[in-house]
Order: sequence, then structure tokens, then C-alpha cells
Amino acid sequence: MEFLTELLSRPRPNEQARYRAALAILNAMSNSDRADIGIKPADFPRIAREMAER
Repeated sequence: MEFLTELLSRPRPNEQARYRAALAILNAMSNSDRADIGIKPADFPRIAREMAER
């Protein structure tokens, strides 16, 4: 149910800029940095969304 809600809802305008910034930070990380904290590129949208909500 949460997936469907997420799929149909639009991001809030003030969170969209923070989401893009968080995604840019995650993409700028090196492979060794990603391995140290244990995240994979497939997790980037979820992690960026969580970072934008804070």
C-alpha cells in the first residue's frame, strides 16, 4: 500500500530541492565510501527521500 501511495503522490516542492541535493551527494561518493557505509546505487532514491524528509 505504501508503494502505491508513493507512486501516486507528488513530492512537496520544498522537499524536491533537498531530494536532488541528497541524490547528488550520494552520486558523488566514491565506490569505497559507499562500501564503507554499506549502500548500493539501487538504494539511492530511498535514502535520498529519507534525507529530504528530515
